Amino acid sequence: MTEVEALLRELAPQVLAILVRRHEQFAACEDAVQEALLDAAVQWPREGVPDNPRAWLVTVASRRLIDLVRSEHARRRREESAGAGEPADAYTVAGPGEEPAGDRDDTLTLLFLCCHPALSPPSQLALTLRAVGGLTTAQVAGAFLVPEATMAQRISRAKQRIKAAGARFEPPPEGERAERLRVVLHVLYLIFNEGYTATAGPQLHRDELTGEAIRLARAVHRLLPDDGEVAGLLALMLLTEARRPARTGPDGRLVPLAEQDRGLWDRRLVAEGVELVSKALSTAPLGPYQVQAAIAAVHDEAPSAAETDWPQILALYRVLSGLDDNPVVELNHAVAEAMVHGPRAGLDRLDRLAADGRLKDHHRPAAVRAHLLELAGDHAGAADAYREAARLTASAPERDYLEARAAGVTGPGDAGRGRA
Repeated sequence: MTEVEALLRELAPQVLAILVRRHEQFAACEDAVQEALLDAAVQWPREGVPDNPRAWLVTVASRRLIDLVRSEHARRRREESAGAGEPADAYTVAGPGEEPAGDRDDTLTLLFLCCHPALSPPSQLALTLRAVGGLTTAQVAGAFLVPEATMAQRISRAKQRIKAAGARFEPPPEGERAERLRVVLHVLYLIFNEGYTATAGPQLHRDELTGEAIRLARAVHRLLPDDGEVAGLLALMLLTEARRPARTGPDGRLVPLAEQDRGLWDRRLVAEGVELVSKALSTAPLGPYQVQAAIAAVHDEAPSAAETDWPQILALYRVLSGLDDNPVVELNHAVAEAMVHGPRAGLDRLDRLAADGRLKDHHRPAAVRAHLLELAGDHAGAADAYREAARLTASAPERDYLEARAAGVTGPGDAGRGRA
């Protein structure tokens, strides 16, 4: 990403927040900001970044907004009627550096709006990336492997739902704030996860999504520095992202955690993540993101896979299970159980999770079962489970890895043996 692109990503939510706060027309304001960002992406590399880039964007976006309003002849009467109750300068474009409340950062309020409970999770993800992340519709569509027209419709419907719900550009009521913040953090968590391990397609990573999730998590942490779960989520992202350089080999092959070259891990991100989670655990009420970050920190601080403190990780998973009824947590809990008490203990926990049914069609339970069967010495069973996991995943790198594992655990004595 160029310096100009990075700056535009940073400024996009701030500029949109200024316009929405002044005009309360989310859809029109978002379209106007996108046009301003496109103008800047063309002009700034050629003519230089303005002295006050945010003011430049606010000015251009405000002009675009006025053009949009004036061009909607069918809606002119309603706009004029609504305008009667607005401030006299509601549609006056401020000059560069003159926009009101210039130091006010409403990024969190904008995130609350994009993650409104009236929206489905896919719509929350798409609108957050478009409106707060500053990605174009084409970029958001590419990240989720859907046609641009499909993503455009999804974003348009999301804006319509926000309008129909009567949502206003203001923080949620105090009684709803904690739950609304939880949704915002979950959306950022999902964006990061999709970027770190893409659910489909030929790539394992989608750097634009992990980078955007970390940037937005940093923004929320800056606005809520004392919130333990915000710090925990940011720490979890940093500690996980630190391993990315070692997750694939030169040929693009997936490299599991135990086999990674830890010399390639980004120790700067590890140190930052450990500092964040250590402070959060000592000063804030305990939450699931903090515990997940603590688990990631134990992995990242181990000098080698063999020296991983699995008893500590198992203890943390027991705490996490009490905080978050999540089947993925239970899946990882089964691995930790196996590493401490043997593969049979992990398989027993996996059997209990299978009865739950929430991950019935996901590839990860089969992949974990294959790994634990391999540890238990059941090579034929492991090969079958690896093949089942490969069949269920839509990610080409994961499928290649799982098929290779299936072939690798099938020894000469297993040839011709069928499913047990």
